[in-house]
Amino acid sequence: MTQKIAHVTLVVKNYDEAIDFYVNKLRFKLIEDTKLSETKRWVLVAPKGNGSCNLLLAQADGRQQLQFVGNQTGGRVFLFLHTDNFDSDYENLQKHAIKIVDGPRSEAYGKVLVFEDLYGNRWDLIEPK
Repeated sequence: MTQKIAHVTLVVKNYDEAIDFYVNKLRFKLIEDTKLSETKRWVLVAPKGNGSCNLLLAQADGRQQLQFVGNQTGGRVFLFLHTDNFDSDYENLQKHAIKIVDGPRSEAYGKVLVFEDLYGNRWDLIEPK
């Protein structure tokens, strides 16, 4: 049996601002943007590369969901983005004034830094050794 995680849901405040951030600032590709109803869309984005898990951008529906936007993991790093060109991605984060919380630094496993997305979710950017 073969299994994989296909999508991870990321609760966002607004579809269009989230698409803009991930596609135009983090250089992800927009996989799909399908209108399901007047208030709901199926929006998938993913980093460029092979075999990547997609992010399903889900606009918060109501106060309960809205309170978790930007804090889906209680302040811990939420997602881990591997790269084969750390320096280029680091420059891109700086170019777009994306908040870097920690690093960059070298660890036994590679180069790493922690950044926040547009809502405050924490990400590790890692170039493995």
